[in-house]
Amino acid sequence: MISQAGDSLEIRRFSTSDEQGVIDVILPIQREEFGIAITAEDQQDLRAIPEFYQSGNGDFWIAAAGERIVGTIALKDIGGAEAALRKMFVASAFRGREHAVAARLLDALLAHAERRNIEAIYLGTTEKFLAAHRFYEKNGFVEIAMQDLPASFPVMGVDTKFYVRRI
Repeated sequence: MISQAGDSLEIRRFSTSDEQGVIDVILPIQREEFGIAITAEDQQDLRAIPEFYQSGNGDFWIAAAGERIVGTIALKDIGGAEAALRKMFVASAFRGREHAVAARLLDALLAHAERRNIEAIYLGTTEKFLAAHRFYEKNGFVEIAMQDLPASFPVMGVDTKFYVRRI
C-alpha cells in the first residue's frame, strides 16, 4: 500500500469503502466546473473500480484530508506495457502548489508504473484545461496526435488533446 502522510493529507490505494467519497469529489467537478451533464450511473467504472482499474497493471488512488476524499487518479492497464491515466480530479480547495495533491497523486501513479514495468502512460483531456496541460507538460508528458494513440486507449468523447509519458 502506498501511503504518504504529512500535512494531514494521505495518498493511498482505493478501497471499496471509498466509493461514495470518490463519486462525491468527481461528479461536482465534472458537472459544475466542466459543464458535463453526467451522472454516476453514466460512469459504470466508478461503481466497479476494483474490476475496472485495480486489475492487471492498473490501480486507483485517492487523496484524503482526514475523512474527506479530495483527489483521485487512476491507471488503466491497456495492454502491451502501456496504460491510460484516468480520473485525475482534485477538489478546488486543494489545488495548487501549496497542497501538491495532484503532484502527490501523480507521484504514486508513476512509482506504481515503474514497479510494474509500464513503458508508456497515455492520457486525454480537453483543449480548455490549460492548467492541466501545464501540469502534465511540467511532469514529463508530451503532446501527441490522436492517431498516435494505441488502439487500446479508451478515448472519451470530450478528449481533444492527448499526451504520453515514456517511463
